[in-house]
Amino acid sequence: MPDSMELTGLDISPSGGGVGAFVNDIDLRTVEAAEAAAIRLALGRHGVLFFRDQELDPDAQIAFARKIGEININRFFKPTDTHPEVATVLKEPDQKNNIGGGWHTDHSYDEEPALGSILVAVETPPYGGDTLFASTCAAWETLSDGMKKMLSGLRAVHSSRHVFGKEAADANAEIQAEHYGNAGAATQDSVHPVVIRHPISGRPSLYVNPGFTLRFDGWTDAESKPMLDYLYAHVAKPEHTYRFQWQPGSVAFWDNRASWHYALNDYHGHRRLMHRITLEGEALAA
Repeated sequence: MPDSMELTGLDISPSGGGVGAFVNDIDLRTVEAAEAAAIRLALGRHGVLFFRDQELDPDAQIAFARKIGEININRFFKPTDTHPEVATVLKEPDQKNNIGGGWHTDHSYDEEPALGSILVAVETPPYGGDTLFASTCAAWETLSDGMKKMLSGLRAVHSSRHVFGKEAADANAEIQAEHYGNAGAATQDSVHPVVIRHPISGRPSLYVNPGFTLRFDGWTDAESKPMLDYLYAHVAKPEHTYRFQWQPGSVAFWDNRASWHYALNDYHGHRRLMHRITLEGEALAA
């Protein structure tokens, strides 16, 4: 059934999975200010928004993104040749590794983490290449009262160094050469509440992720690992997730404060090209 019209005036249908919704019958090239505000509210409610049959070249993608918020130019991804605001998410047929091939939340290492990203499918493989999404808000809701009480006072340390930094480049030279750059700029460390109040919806959300979270603040790595592993497995439960199948012209707009994502690497021998714009966020509060 379409979502309530109270906050959108748009045709929104829940994905049927644990996260996300489809926005139907819309052309993102012609979105007006009121529709952009409605899309932002819907993003807060659903965590991820999916759009089909869009025709967004880089100029149109940038124009739409600017109606939602300020663009963050990624430090580590390679941009298109003509638009520095648009990062390329590319896997060539002969490459073994992809970008985002594990559960993560973008930019949690920043003091003011990114709101989210708008990913446009430019070229998709004949099979595979889906993206999994998980709701960190739903995951919070399904924890026990005792676990919620314990987690509510904790903070966690996040970092970019082990993924994009010089040590990562030395350890994974092939991945770094194929997909990333600017390893010397990976100096970001931050501390955020483990349970945040989502800036748009106001819902509690678990704000840790396997990609960039190192430990609980004030805890050792060894002390943190069992609890973080439990939370990671809990968020990734099937009832919290949705698997999105890409087609050329598909768009996914996810909120990093309400979701994780995981790009599946199951299409070796085929090319997959996406264009990504990331939007600036804000400091997070419990």
